[in-house]
Parts: sequence; structure tokens; C-alpha cells
Amino acid sequence: MDSRTVQPRVPRLLAILAASAFVASACGPGGTNAPSAGGPGGSGPAPSTAITAPPGTFGLASFAPAALRWYCCLGTGEDPTQQPVEKKVADQIATVFPGSSLKFEVVTYDSARNTLSTQLGSNPPDIVGPVGIGGLAAFQGQWLDLAPYIAKSNYDLSQFNQAAVDFYKSPTEGEIGIPFDVYPSMVWYKKDFFQEAGLEEPPHQYNTQYKMPDGSMADWNYDTLKTIAMKLTVDKNGKAADEAGFDPNSIVQYGFEPQRDDLRGLGAYWGAGNLTGPDGKTVVIPDAWKTAWKFFYDGMWKDHFIMNGKVYASQEFNGGGYAFFSGRVAMSENFLWTTYGVADAGTDWDLAAIPSNNGKVTSPLNADTFGILKNSKNPDAAFAALTYLLGDASDELLQAYGGMPARPAKQDAFFDTLGKSAGFPKEVDWQVAKDSVQYADVPNFEAPMPKYNETLDILSKYLSKWTTTPGLDMDAEINQLQKDIQAKWSS
Repeated sequence: MDSRTVQPRVPRLLAILAASAFVASACGPGGTNAPSAGGPGGSGPAPSTAITAPPGTFGLASFAPAALRWYCCLGTGEDPTQQPVEKKVADQIATVFPGSSLKFEVVTYDSARNTLSTQLGSNPPDIVGPVGIGGLAAFQGQWLDLAPYIAKSNYDLSQFNQAAVDFYKSPTEGEIGIPFDVYPSMVWYKKDFFQEAGLEEPPHQYNTQYKMPDGSMADWNYDTLKTIAMKLTVDKNGKAADEAGFDPNSIVQYGFEPQRDDLRGLGAYWGAGNLTGPDGKTVVIPDAWKTAWKFFYDGMWKDHFIMNGKVYASQEFNGGGYAFFSGRVAMSENFLWTTYGVADAGTDWDLAAIPSNNGKVTSPLNADTFGILKNSKNPDAAFAALTYLLGDASDELLQAYGGMPARPAKQDAFFDTLGKSAGFPKEVDWQVAKDSVQYADVPNFEAPMPKYNETLDILSKYLSKWTTTPGLDMDAEINQLQKDIQAKWSS
């Protein structure tokens, strides 16, 4: 997941398994390392200096103490409000496993992939997380197979839906993660903006209609959203974007903000897919993504209900962070991890259903776990620490990250606690989050693809160009984007 960052996540088959896993939950470069001696699959006994794990933990029965490193942030985790919790949890390792320690290291999301790539060649960390589908895919071939450790420690996987467990099984690397959290997408909206404009609030239930200002009923799709968003986009003189005399150069309130961290994710709200063709080496841009990108571009430069890059980067609209937090955006599509900063938007927001495209709803999904790098010098101790993060420490971490627990038994309590967060409205319809999971994007937009990090750089370049340059021929732009990515894949 990415957060400000975020996030802000495993081949197509795994994405399919993931979707079915989280629906059930919401509704009710090289091979792997051989385990060390004394660990799972090791030939010798545990060292004489071994730590005996205390009751209540899920790790190995004994292991050699070690000074471990926890690398963040390929996903969420860098926000100043999250770091105290992460550092506290890391410090607890020394108490839970005497003789061991866990150093929490923050690298900003924008630099995290390049920095980790460098460290892999010289000084690899032990634990990496939170890490989602994109982060796992970006470092495919670098993850430790946890299966022997899970077996040796009798780690209880029955607390998760089986498909959620299968989500992290890679055909080439083995079992590279254990379920931790999930972040469905919703529409976040400002109730007071709708009330001031005399508009009905967007629907909370999927596959329902919206009552238009003239009393007619319309499907809740992107055409309807655009109509409403233009009425909610207002200039300094109080003129809406659909009124005569509206000044697009003096907008003080925008009607809609898409999830713009990644062009793939922006497209996925209109339809599931990824860039990799059936042969695994040909770039294929889904038609729904092309439509979404054109809607985004015209929303900025033609209809003006979406902010362009310059406005998005301005301090007035949160300085390049999530613009909904500025309190000046009526509707925004984003993941559940938006809770980390949504209190800045005021106490009058709620959740609504994602609009449909061509009659089909898609709610892109982020999911996080923690992984162990196969080159960790201390895989036994790292696995013990990993199970602590995913177990006893998970409640604190999940609240900090805003992630819905992958453990079904913990979800209701999670939302009860989350709803009491400082600065939140008295009532939030969290059921929307649970309902959204069944519309997860399958395949997931962050699934592996050739030249993963280089492709992300190309997508980022085009995103920057489109958000800062009016008058472009988007058909030509999309065609050139496809050619540029294909050239990189073929090089």
C-alpha cells in the first residue's frame, strides 16, 4: 500500500485468489535460501545460545538471538503519525525475545525501491514491510520461502481464510508472506458540500441509483459522478463548473479527486487489468484504462472538476499529498488507508460506493504483509520477529495503518476502534468498506510485469506530463506510452 506514498501490491492467479479470500473475510534475483542449522529444515540442533520463545508468540521454539533490521517503507509506514507506533513495536522485540533487537528504519516511499535495491547487494535488511503486491512484485526472487518456518513452528494459518493464505504463495518463490491486512477502495465524500449544494449524497450501497437534482434516477456511474462533481466544483465567486461565468483559474473547491498515485491504479477503478499480455512480454493497455485516463485528463483541462498537477501540488490543496485532506474536495476515490490523515478533512465526511463503468463496478484492492529477504543473515530470529509483528503487535499496527485485519475474527473490533479515532465523525458507514471488497480488481493492477521498476518510472513520467500539460492528443499519448514501455521490455 502507498500512503502519501502508499501504496498505497504476485501473479494473476494470486490476485484472483486474493480477491476471493478478502471477500470471504470482509463478509463474515534467484531461488530461496536454505534454512539455517537449527531452524526449519536445518540439520543440526539449535545453538546453545538459543532463545526460548515465550508463551503467546507464534515463532520458532528456539533460535539464536540477533540484531535485526526492519526496512520501511515500500508501502505505508512513513507518516509521522505512524512512526511512533512502529518504533514502539520494534523496541518491544528486545523484551519479548531477550538478546534480540529490531531496528526500525524509515526510507521514504519515493526512495524506498532504489534504496532497497542498493542494500540488497551489500547490506540487506531482514524484515521488509508493510509491503503489498507492488513491492513484492518489484523484488520478485528476493523473498524467503516461509513454508518450512511455518511448519516447524506450527504457526496457525487456520485463523485466516485459506484463499488469503494462498494469496502469498508464489509458484517460483514459495510462501513469501502471511496475511496481515487489506485495503478496499471507496468514495470518500464531504457531506456538508452536498448539503450546501442541495444535492443528494452519493449512494452507500452498490448497484443502486442516484437521485439527480431534477428528481430523476440515474445509475451511479462515472457519467453521473461527473455531472455531480461539476456542480460541486466552485470558483471564488460561488459559480459552479456547469454554470455560465465559471472561472477555472480561481477554483476554491473541487468536485472530484481520483486516486492518482499510479496510472495503473487510476485505470483500475474503471476496470480490472494489468499491462502484461498473455505471452508475458507484450504490453497491452486495457481499454477501460484508456477511457479512465481520458476522463482524468479532460476532467483537469476541459471540464475543470479535477485539479491539475500545479493545483494538486499547491499548499492550499495539501501540497501534493492527498487533496481530500485539504477539506476542499467533495469526493475522492481512495483506499481504506486514507484513514491515516482523513481527520484533516473535517468531521463531516462519510463513505460511498465506487461508481460503475459500463455496468460493472471495480474497487481496486491493496493488501499488505511483512516479508523476510532470502539473504537475511538471521532468518530464524527474523521469522520470530515477523510473527510478533503479525500477531501480538498487529492490533496496534493495524490501527496505525488503517488496514482491515485479514483475520475475520478481528474485523468488527477493528472498525469499532477505528471509528473512535480523534477527529473522526461520530458515525461513519464502515459497511461500505466491507462491501467494497467483493468488487476487488482481478487481476490486480500491481501484479508482476517485465522491468517492473523501470516501467513504473515510465508511467510516472507520463502521469507528470498529463497533469501539467494541456492540449495533448490523448490517443497519441497513450499509443506512445505503450511503445515506450514495450521498448523497455524488449531491451
